[in-house]
Amino acid sequence: MTPPPRTPLVLTLTVLFVLVPAHPDARARATRFGWPLAPPHEVVRAFEAPPGPYAAGHRGVDLRAAPGTAVLAAADGVVVHAGPVADRPLVSLAHVGGLRTTYEPVEPSVVRGALVRRGERIGTLRAGHRDCPAEACLHWGALRVEPPRPREHLNPLRLLTSPRIRLLPALPTNPAPAAPTPANPTPADPTQPA
Repeated sequence: MTPPPRTPLVLTLTVLFVLVPAHPDARARATRFGWPLAPPHEVVRAFEAPPGPYAAGHRGVDLRAAPGTAVLAAADGVVVHAGPVADRPLVSLAHVGGLRTTYEPVEPSVVRGALVRRGERIGTLRAGHRDCPAEACLHWGALRVEPPRPREHLNPLRLLTSPRIRLLPALPTNPAPAAPTPANPTPADPTQPA
């Protein structure tokens, strides 16, 4: 007897959530997000939070890229959908901490239930994203789905892990001339009488 198609997904999600620390702060520290495309990262349409759950808004960001570009998992997760939604191909990943990210229009190279690592290829960008000012754009969305909070669309750019910044001491660009001292007298001007 073969298991129903949902069994691998349920097992994968159970393992993922059991092995991750239960404290919310620990889970947040464990999840690191990166860009879903290789550089350059050109945002052609920003996130516009909707005022209500059914109101208009732009529930993600659009990133310019060429058709055929590899789309990468923004963080470790489990594939919860890989295939068509209405008339467009889409990949959706569940991440620890109750976050879900979506990527469209993406021809999936992963299957539902698969574990993916941050930076792993999950599909290929297709042309034809509505309202894209370029030949192709990746629509990248983020959604918080963990109760007790209500479902909430998030700006995926705020999930990005920032690089570690180190401040270095400032070096003078034009050192000031040394002040005259008895050991270093100011030279006499030969054009002036002594």
